[in-house]
Order: sequence, then structure tokens, then C-alpha cells
Amino acid sequence: MSRKEIEEKVNAFLIEELEIDTEKIFPEARLKEDVGIDSLDFVDIVVIVNRVFGFKIQNGELKEVKTLGEFYDYIEKKLA
Repeated sequence: MSRKEIEEKVNAFLIEELEIDTEKIFPEARLKEDVGIDSLDFVDIVVIVNRVFGFKIQNGELKEVKTLGEFYDYIEKKLA
């Protein structure tokens, strides 16, 4: 899966399933501060990532992921 496809899929579920405004979605956006993702949203993200990308996010794996770009990087590495 290409980086562009990963970005498109992540952006789609953020907009459609978590109801994030499209103007908040850009690679430098901080997940908590800019995008507004809270701890309950992270639980949803774990389920969605498993469904969309076919792998389970393990506890603590997202601790160092601060921006949307880093989240794309994380998924790209897991799929490699």
C-alpha cells in the first residue's frame, strides 16, 4: 500500500467515523491539540485501524506519535 493510499484511508476514517473537520487534517496537525482526538477516540482508532489495515495497535505503541504525519509513518512502518 502506498503512502498516499495510507493517508487517504486515515483521512477518510477521521472525517467519516470520528467526524473531524477536514481543515484540521494535515500532516503537521497534532493529534490531541489540533485534531482534537481524545482517549475515547484513540480506542475507536485502534478498532478502525484493525479493520482498515489489518493489524492491531499494541498498548503504548502510539505514545510517541504526536502528529498526523507521525501516525501515517507509524502505519506505513507496520505495513512494511
